[in-house]
Amino acid sequence: MKKLFLGLLVAAFTLSIYSCRETTEENVEAEMEEVETDFEEAGEDIESGLEETGEEIEQAGEQTEEEIEEEVNETDDMQ
Repeated sequence: MKKLFLGLLVAAFTLSIYSCRETTEENVEAEMEEVETDFEEAGEDIESGLEETGEEIEQAGEQTEEEIEEEVNETDDMQ
C-alpha cells in the first residue's frame, strides 16, 4: 500500500512539473511575440520620424536656397 501511495505521489508530482513546463513555454512564446510586435512598432515609429525629418530638412534647404537667390538678386540690382 505504501509503495502504491508513493508511486501515485511521484506520478502526480511528475505530471505537475510537466504541466508547469508547458505553461512556461507558452508564456515565453507569448512574451516573445509581444516583444517582436513592440520592436516592429518601434521600427515603424523610427521610420516615420526619419521621413518627417527628411521632409523638414528638404523644406529648410529649399527655403535657404530661395533666400540666397533673393540676396543675390538684390545685390545685383544695386550695382
